Amino acid sequence: MSKKDQQQEEFVMGRHPVKEALQSDREINKVFVQEHISGRAIDDIVRLAQSKKLVVSFVPKSKLDKLVDYQNHQGVVLATSPVEYSTIDDLFKVAEERNERPFFVMLDEIEDPHNLGSIIRTADITGVHGVIIPERRSANISSTVSKASAGAVEHVKVARVTNLTQTIKELKERGLWIFGTDMDGTDYREWNTDSPICLVIGNEGKGMSRLVKENVDELITIPMQGNVGSLNASVAASLLMFEVYRDWHPIK
Repeated sequence: MSKKDQQQEEFVMGRHPVKEALQSDREINKVFVQEHISGRAIDDIVRLAQSKKLVVSFVPKSKLDKLVDYQNHQGVVLATSPVEYSTIDDLFKVAEERNERPFFVMLDEIEDPHNLGSIIRTADITGVHGVIIPERRSANISSTVSKASAGAVEHVKVARVTNLTQTIKELKERGLWIFGTDMDGTDYREWNTDSPICLVIGNEGKGMSRLVKENVDELITIPMQGNVGSLNASVAASLLMFEVYRDWHPIK
């Protein structure tokens, strides 16, 4: 395989992410399954791949280990085309097709791929219409992100933009209220979510960048007790996404 081909190919690992990728519209180049491994999940993946007329290669565990840099692949790896990033218009289109108020999550320099994957997974569960990330100083969609998302990257649109501040201004012009997470702000239990929303989650250590923080409409905080004094970025994001879900989908 040439270096150019390698750059155009990505790997999806893990049983659930692989199954989701096989059920998506992504172009699948190769299917690798570990030799002498069995079980319902693996059998389902093999049948699904064969139903799509894909060749399944049964290979030693050592080959799968090398393909994914010794990450936990659970005995199955796909070589696929890269995930295609979406546009802001694509995100609005999802909300329009669902006949719902737009609900986006913007990530301001989230650098840990596990956090990105976890946030995308919760975004899928809570009905978020899309995730927005910057082109620079951010984790991008990768095999690690796909696995951490449990395959949700196949269902949640991710838009990658050159400038978060300009994107915030565009979203405001299109009717969204921008809420940023901060230690000093409105208690999330008093958060008025009765509007189209873009929720901004800041960097794991530094929080939101100065320009982004200056351009949000309101800061939201999660009150805490105990000794640690902070939440993991993906946990904070999940809590706030579920808060919007709770408000928008009351028990009847």
